[in-house]
Amino acid sequence: MSTEAPDSPKAARGGSFFVALLRQGAPAIATATSELSDEVGDPTPIHALKRISKMAGPIDPSRRDGLLLRATRYVVLIPLAFRLLAVPGQFGVYAFQHGSTGLLPVGVFTLLSVAVNLIGFRWMFRSAPYRGRDAGKLLAVDLVFTVLSPLVLALTVPAQGYFDALAVSSVHLLGEAGLLTLALGVPSGLVFGLASFPLRMLANWINTGEFHVGAAFSTSTALLAELFLAAAALVLTGLGTRLALAYGTRNGRLAERAQQHRMLHDTVLQTLEAMALSGTSNAEERLVEIQRLARAQAMEIRHTIETAKSERAEAGARPLGEKLAALAAEMARDGLRAQLVVAELDDDTLSEVRQIAIRDAVREALRNTMKHSGTDRVVVRVEEREGGIAVITRDHGSGFSAADHPAGFGISESITARLAEVGGTSLVESGLAGGGTRVTLWVPF
Repeated sequence: MSTEAPDSPKAARGGSFFVALLRQGAPAIATATSELSDEVGDPTPIHALKRISKMAGPIDPSRRDGLLLRATRYVVLIPLAFRLLAVPGQFGVYAFQHGSTGLLPVGVFTLLSVAVNLIGFRWMFRSAPYRGRDAGKLLAVDLVFTVLSPLVLALTVPAQGYFDALAVSSVHLLGEAGLLTLALGVPSGLVFGLASFPLRMLANWINTGEFHVGAAFSTSTALLAELFLAAAALVLTGLGTRLALAYGTRNGRLAERAQQHRMLHDTVLQTLEAMALSGTSNAEERLVEIQRLARAQAMEIRHTIETAKSERAEAGARPLGEKLAALAAEMARDGLRAQLVVAELDDDTLSEVRQIAIRDAVREALRNTMKHSGTDRVVVRVEEREGGIAVITRDHGSGFSAADHPAGFGISESITARLAEVGGTSLVESGLAGGGTRVTLWVPF
């Protein structure tokens, strides 16, 4: 028995992802999240073979993602769909060629084949958790049916229609080879493919009294093509999944970094600017004001860190109108009086993610009003518009010139980028008739 620690480098590295795919089949895709290097998802153009080699690189077989493991079962829908379409088609050819000769046993086989594949489809699309033992039982039943079918047809179909009847079962057999390759790996598919030749010779002997070696190997080309296509689908699906995971992980890190930057801008930077803009000339009063702002900011950051999860849950439970009402009350404490006008909205029209995104974008727009507009009044209107929800903030302050004041971090990141992440848009208009600025925020349903 090995005494190697499970966390040692040697124990963690279980060979390449490519080899695991070929050996284990689709379940190996569950390890695609392990040992992902940043180079895999790097968008910098590199040679195709180099990127493929990184995608097929080392994995930790002990790290298996449950969601990916459940998703891998959908790969076998390919051979199931092939058999579901091809077996009845081949039966139609048999019926056209031989009429009623042997039609009953071949028809029964076709119906059973369709039933087996439909059961497979039903099991794949069910919502119950994936269980490897149940999958193994279904696969075993399918394999037994595939092996017995040519023998039963050999016993029941007259000699004049036998070889065409065998062609019907051969289509199911080809699908079985692809199914085993995808579900269990290339070795299992190859073993079954090799075993199919003596199986067909045995069926030939039962029906005709001769082995007919040439007839038994007549499907070898189609079998090799099926095995190759199944292996190619397995590799492409696995490597594509790993590349997508690496790219998504990289983008997730960038999004998290941008979110942290926005939080710093909306909290710490705002407080530092308030400290710098303190209007009092008395040193003692200025110190007291700075201490007050610093304590308030420290409490806000601590509150954000400790209660972020509970805040999201609580915020998600409230409709958008209540979120914005709470935001207006928050702004009122800072001296900005926001008049909220909310049209009648369905509480379920927006997802929690989009509601929070638009609430945070409105908060930044109101803070910009408080900092730059020279007014303490703003109107916030919420309405349905163009297949989504629009929130318009309008003040009658001094406004600004877009040419003299290009969009800064507060607009481009805290507002525009935040909404873009959820499929929304923003429009900032200043220099309007009557003065002031209008910010239109929109997110789709």
